Amino acid sequence: MNPATALATVLVDELLRCGMTDAVLAPGSRSAPLALAMHAAEKAGRLRLHVRIDERSASFLGLGLAKRSGRPVALVCTSGTAAANFHPAVIEAGQSGVPLIVITADRPPELRDTGANQTIDQVKLYGTAVRWSTEVGAPENRPGMVAYWRSLVSRAWGLAQAPVRGPVHLNASFREPLIPDGDESWCEPLDGDASGAWTKVRAATPGSVLHVPPTRRGVLVVGDGAVNVKRYVAAASMAGWPVLSEPNGNARYGDHALTSYHFLLGIPEFVERHRPEVVVTLGKPGLSRPLLSLLRRAEEHIVLAPDLANWPDPVRSATQVAPEVEIPVVSGDDAWLKSWRAADRAAAAAVDAVLDAVPEVNEPRLARDLVAALPGGSLLFAAASMPIRDLDQVMRPRRGIRVMASRGASGIDGLVSTAMGAALAHSGRSYALLGDLAFLHDQNGLVVGPHDPRPDLAIVVVNNQGGGIFSLLPQAVLQDPFERVFGTPHRVDVESIAAAQGVPYRRLENPADLPKAITGDGLRIVEARTDRDANAVLHGQMRKAAYAAVGEVLEL
Repeated sequence: MNPATALATVLVDELLRCGMTDAVLAPGSRSAPLALAMHAAEKAGRLRLHVRIDERSASFLGLGLAKRSGRPVALVCTSGTAAANFHPAVIEAGQSGVPLIVITADRPPELRDTGANQTIDQVKLYGTAVRWSTEVGAPENRPGMVAYWRSLVSRAWGLAQAPVRGPVHLNASFREPLIPDGDESWCEPLDGDASGAWTKVRAATPGSVLHVPPTRRGVLVVGDGAVNVKRYVAAASMAGWPVLSEPNGNARYGDHALTSYHFLLGIPEFVERHRPEVVVTLGKPGLSRPLLSLLRRAEEHIVLAPDLANWPDPVRSATQVAPEVEIPVVSGDDAWLKSWRAADRAAAAAVDAVLDAVPEVNEPRLARDLVAALPGGSLLFAAASMPIRDLDQVMRPRRGIRVMASRGASGIDGLVSTAMGAALAHSGRSYALLGDLAFLHDQNGLVVGPHDPRPDLAIVVVNNQGGGIFSLLPQAVLQDPFERVFGTPHRVDVESIAAAQGVPYRRLENPADLPKAITGDGLRIVEARTDRDANAVLHGQMRKAAYAAVGEVLEL
């Protein structure tokens, strides 16, 4: 099957699974794959198809259908000015809250800005008139496409109705051939879920609480930006579920919170034995690839999203999305939780032993010991690259601190200033754990005028002379260009920067001296010098030790 036919087949099928009953088509060439898929659905009795030769009339017909029925209606057209002729109806739909799924066929990216026939800029063509707009992208015959396409369509369907009804826009690029080629094969099954939409969205209406099926084999995952954390941690604890919380999810406390899930979920035998029946996600997870793999394999993945205009689903595995979820109390055997906790204790102890055996200052131990040393009521701001990941792998559960990170776009820019702003707004002591590149990127943030308040903030700078995270990525094997374009050593003296700004400075020479080094008042800098190569080796040792310990405890 050619990619254009595969994409169109899946898009139309997922719309039908979501509940589409009517679609309006304006004929054209580039939209041929969609037209043929809709015609097939009509012949099968799954769809009422309306064909109009004029795009303007077609779009207003769809507007009337959707306005009266209250259900989203799909509008389909070819590329170029055909799409522009939908605009008046789209504006009306946006102003009057009418749910439309506008699908504009487009030429592939390589034809844009070349003078190619019937090719205009259709990306975000309708501006603020739509609730949501996205570029579908030219289809490719590779695994993962079907999940992407179905997730995208079900998201569009949900956003056309929640939180406020209105039009959404999918711009779909098609390369030739545009008609079926007689080959029905594809690299993965094109089928969806027989029970309905890939992701079912529950709108925020009175009584719209989603009730999770009673099960012991559940997991609560907490990522960045999570809200109502205490409520859901308590519910998960009552249900006997382990809590897998990223540090900045601020749910890593209590008996059900785990330290070493990153390592546990990297062990295939453990994952096979501990496959959850349901995973409930709060916030946006994204620090650990093994954790994301767990979400991808979950039988039922429920995303709690108070903001239905933007729910997190990084691996497109969400089966249900709701603004509120009820996790039922489950009585009975707690072998599920005991097994998770036993493996976690073994892995954490093995990792601790590896870290404690290294006499030099190292990055994972620094992260572990810093959290343990913070006084109650403290704020810890962590850089979005290695520091927050080190915390994720070694931070022991504890109460009384708040962890923050700029994980929205996960950049390294402005982190000194962000940490200072957070510290000024925090009522207790504040600390920051930054890499050297993040620190240097915003060293101007240390400039504070004589009439401005200075925060009570200890900035711990992990200086490994460059981009330490790249030493743990595949780029590290490229020995010749690595230092030049990834490692990027800088030779900047952190102590001199501190002196230039009049900021007190200390150098951490011994891991045991950390509590003393961070003690003090006002704005201050603690530098911890580490080695990138040694750090990469240490992470490998941590992983190996954790795997061996878990295998021994669970007899894997």
